[in-house]
Amino acid sequence: MSITPILLCGGSGTRLWPLSRKSYPKQFADLLGEESLFQASARRLQGDGFAAPVILTANDFRFIVTEQLAAVEQAAQGILIEPEGRNTAPAIAAAALWLVAREPEAMMLVAPSDHAIPDPQAFRAAVAAALPRAEAGDIVTFGIAPTRPETGYGYLELASDAAPAADSPQPLARFVEKPDLARAAEMLAAGRYLWNAGIFLFSAQTMIDAFETHAPKMLAKVREAVTGAAQDLSFTRLAADPWDGVEDISIDYAIMEKATNLAVMPYKGAWSDLGGWDAVWMESEPDATGTVTSDHATAIDCTDTLLRSESPEVELVGIGLTDIVAVAMNDAVLVAHKSEAQRVKEAVSALKARGAAQATSLPIDHRPWGWFESLVTGDRFQVKRIHVNPGAALSLQSHHHRSEHWIVVQGTAKVTVDDDEVLVTENQSVYIPLGAVHRMENPGKVPMVLIEVQTGRYLGEDDIIRYDDVYARGPGAKG
Repeated sequence: MSITPILLCGGSGTRLWPLSRKSYPKQFADLLGEESLFQASARRLQGDGFAAPVILTANDFRFIVTEQLAAVEQAAQGILIEPEGRNTAPAIAAAALWLVAREPEAMMLVAPSDHAIPDPQAFRAAVAAALPRAEAGDIVTFGIAPTRPETGYGYLELASDAAPAADSPQPLARFVEKPDLARAAEMLAAGRYLWNAGIFLFSAQTMIDAFETHAPKMLAKVREAVTGAAQDLSFTRLAADPWDGVEDISIDYAIMEKATNLAVMPYKGAWSDLGGWDAVWMESEPDATGTVTSDHATAIDCTDTLLRSESPEVELVGIGLTDIVAVAMNDAVLVAHKSEAQRVKEAVSALKARGAAQATSLPIDHRPWGWFESLVTGDRFQVKRIHVNPGAALSLQSHHHRSEHWIVVQGTAKVTVDDDEVLVTENQSVYIPLGAVHRMENPGKVPMVLIEVQTGRYLGEDDIIRYDDVYARGPGAKG
């Protein structure tokens, strides 16, 4: 029987700000290579023994999911859109109900999509070793052999008769909350504790039965949301009204700490949840001085330091630094002591309180047809760079408050303005008057790039009236 990966990728990940933001969180970013963490997760759980994945995500990320899966030549068997994030318990319940209706005997491997597991083959072997126990009706959680007294992870305490280094599932005594440093050191020395990876293997029916026993009210609401779901292109939108009444709670609290049919599969390979810049530093293979630098970053006499520039336009230089994290982007810079990396969330909260757009939004805004970047904003004008993928098209739309001037700098644009249609090639331009019904398309096989100059009394992204859209978006900024 094949295993269906359930990839959870609806989170907004603020601990890796400024790279990870609500508009484009860490699972979709290229943190450790040319693939995103989401793409690496999907590739890790494919091949013999695995069915196509089921994805749980948020509305704003739905087209990012399909685009990134296509880039690694994968497709999901289902993409479920949560009306609002409600933590892992409701998401897993929805996936189980959706899947069991299609395959009553289905096996599910639930995994976050933002973890780093550098040895996919070893991890798949651990999954295969855990499968018989899950087929027998147990819920198998995966525990990571700890390598240090880590305070950022929850732990799993093994039963007294368990073997921490076994190659098969072991009895579990209890879940342990994130400890302080002294307690973490004690647990490491005891040798009976594993890090809680938040990865689970079970049959869909086993998990539904667990919800029936331990969280029946939640299950009833989630079942209403799944039963009332609406199809939107290739996406399944869970019904919003019942979902609003679902408790915001993790699967650990809702089910795992109450269930008696639990086992833990020890995993001895490398793993990280990349829960902060200190973890990214550790997973980025520091040099002999403990220093990690990206392109466009230079370290002079630095030790145990991460210097990372995310823009070719920003050269980041560190001199004489020790235990420092510095991350530079076009619109924001983070500098922190590595030991304080977990406090980045406090910085995001402070920026939100000040109304700073950098708290949640990146300069580049991803859309199903490509992306745009705001280059200059002033009183009654804005300049953008717009990148349209081959064969893609923006919606047929108009604006109440602004006119636009488009200059093509790469490729060819097919432009509709009211009843006129014209091809605009490199170094040519077209004017879109206020109120004109217009559309931009890329009919070519290479990306099309243009510079857009907006003028008007209001330039917000929500000033869009859509008349037709191939992506079935509604009114507003993203639909």
